[in-house]
Amino acid sequence: MNKLYLIVPFVLLLAFGGVYYQHAQQAEAKAALAAQAAAEEAAAAAAQKAEAERQAREDADRRTAERLAEEKRKEDEKRAKWEATGRQIADSTAEFRAQTAKITAEIAALEAELKSLRERKEAANQAVFDQDLAIERARVARRTAELELQRLVEMAARRAGTTLGDATVFP
Repeated sequence: MNKLYLIVPFVLLLAFGGVYYQHAQQAEAKAALAAQAAAEEAAAAAAQKAEAERQAREDADRRTAERLAEEKRKEDEKRAKWEATGRQIADSTAEFRAQTAKITAEIAALEAELKSLRERKEAANQAVFDQDLAIERARVARRTAELELQRLVEMAARRAGTTLGDATVFP
């Protein structure tokens, strides 16, 4: 039996070694397949990530181009609006200056007419004043003549010796 103690464990060791070797071969093949699958998954993930990054760059570039185009369009619209407003202001200014020149000419003409009318009024007032002065001088001369006539009549009556009294020549 002594031999059996050595042979049985040895046979079992050989059987276990064979099973272990087969299992190790299968495990190695599974590990190689798993590594290959993981590598394929990693490659697919890397390709997918690269594709996503490419699309993200394209989208970012497209959005940047759109934003730049929109900014340029807005800037062009703003510039066009500013230039249109400037032209409108310049046109309005020219129109108002023309109106100002026209109105200034009208004012000058009206002021000249007013000056002429004032001069005519002053001349008419002066003529009326001169007429009133002449009339008043004529009245004074008439009154002086009446008084002189009365004095002469009085004097002639005194020389003649008769007086008329309070009788006046002219009422």
